[in-house]
Amino acid sequence: MLLDGCAAPKSDTHLTTLSEVGDEDSSPDQGTQLRTGDSIELRLGGVPREEIEQVTGTYTVDTEGYVNVPQVGRIEANGKTQEELQSAIEAAYKETGIYSNPTVTVSVPLAARFVNVGGEVRLPQRVAYTPDLTVLAAVTAAGGFTEYASQSRVRLYRGMEVVQVDMRKIRKDPGNDIPLQPGDTIEVMRSFF
Repeated sequence: MLLDGCAAPKSDTHLTTLSEVGDEDSSPDQGTQLRTGDSIELRLGGVPREEIEQVTGTYTVDTEGYVNVPQVGRIEANGKTQEELQSAIEAAYKETGIYSNPTVTVSVPLAARFVNVGGEVRLPQRVAYTPDLTVLAAVTAAGGFTEYASQSRVRLYRGMEVVQVDMRKIRKDPGNDIPLQPGDTIEVMRSFF
């Protein structure tokens, strides 16, 4: 990973702020914001059965942040929670007069969301996101540290923010471990000998 253009790593005192941001909603099913590339499962109810099958299915948030929904067209999804997207799709069907009382359910399969773990870990990989995934758990899922890893220089990338994490401190006090969000990247830096 290149660090050019990224914010400089912040000190450990910034970790509290990042974990507060990372814990914006303990319900990942409804509180996590959608982003480009996410796959969503859309279910339609409250309409005739044959029409349910035309709309119910899997959709992808396109590169412009929209989902193309049958009969109503493109609905903005990027940055919305699943609940907000449900409401927007229901409103679009009502406003166009296609359905008077539709019930829309949007879900994001957790298997479709990942955290990337790289650098000095034994098995660099994409780790499937789960609501309880933390920095330490993601590093462990990637096989743990190599003999060249600097455990005090683990970088967490979230959007435009970069935070340096000292895993030795987290091992001493697991309460300081940082909850991850889908799309986060962890890079374990090489130790200086």
